[in-house]
Amino acid sequence: MIYGYVRVSTDKQTVENQKMVIKNYMKHKRIKFIAETISGTKNPSKRKLGILISQLNKDDVLIVTELSRLGRSLMMIMDVLQVLLDKGVKVVAIKEGYELGDNIQSKVLAFAFGLSAEIERQLISDRTKAGLERARNEGKQIGRKKNQKPRKYKLSGKAAYIKRSLKAGRSKLSLAKELGVSWNTLNYFIFLKHLYV
Repeated sequence: MIYGYVRVSTDKQTVENQKMVIKNYMKHKRIKFIAETISGTKNPSKRKLGILISQLNKDDVLIVTELSRLGRSLMMIMDVLQVLLDKGVKVVAIKEGYELGDNIQSKVLAFAFGLSAEIERQLISDRTKAGLERARNEGKQIGRKKNQKPRKYKLSGKAAYIKRSLKAGRSKLSLAKELGVSWNTLNYFIFLKHLYV
């Protein structure tokens, strides 16, 4: 199957130009378009792109007018391309002239992406450590003070809902799963807020 992914950042823009470029490139082949209006800074999993990636299969083709449609940052684009190449999906970026699939060029590119991602992660880690060290040297407090309790918990603002659910007979385990926390976190929050029923 051939998919065309088109994206614009605001509803003042239109995806029609991108669709036209893809149609012209593919001549008369049938293309299923996925269009969305959302910023490229949003994580792909929070966009239609994430759903599309999960549905793509080996030998499917994903066409974009340019790689920047996949994401705003180089790291995000590389992550998306890596997932697609791992799934055996052919990626075509018309303006850049890339046709990535099961070929040596794509394998070299995938290796370069992986290496770049590793270097970027290391650089981010180094910058974070250096920033924390500088802040400590300037006498700034990093994190909470010893024995200081947090002002906000993962479950802050959910006490009434938790109490109602427990009164209704919900198990702590099912409630913890729904709220995205561990059973221990929920139990500790119940203890702190005296939510026993």
